[in-house]
Amino acid sequence: MRIENLPFLEHIGAKVEELSKERAVLSIEIEDYHLQHLGFVHGGVISSLADNTGWYAVISNLPEEKTCVTIEIKINYLRPAKKGTLKAIGKVLKIGKSVAFAVVEITFNDELVAYATGTYAILDLRQK
Repeated sequence: MRIENLPFLEHIGAKVEELSKERAVLSIEIEDYHLQHLGFVHGGVISSLADNTGWYAVISNLPEEKTCVTIEIKINYLRPAKKGTLKAIGKVLKIGKSVAFAVVEITFNDELVAYATGTYAILDLRQK
């Protein structure tokens, strides 16, 4: 599987743990700078992790000459998360000719804290 170098993920401390056609698993060890004013993980951190996990799930199912970009992401925050490890598991629902759909579950201490759906535009790298 191809693991793309994503400087933003590196910047926030996220890591690719598993990558296959069946699923993408990313994690992030929560630090103080990931927290909002009440001491919980900032929603933007969770959303970024979900978006990139969905993206990895999709590109893992595309040929090398194709990539994708996010068209839309919807996230439902179910409960707060604190310092520890967030894990995101993404799976592809459907890949069409120009659009792909993925779902992502984000857990903290094995409890579901957020659920996301993403829509990704498929691009041909040869047509840059």
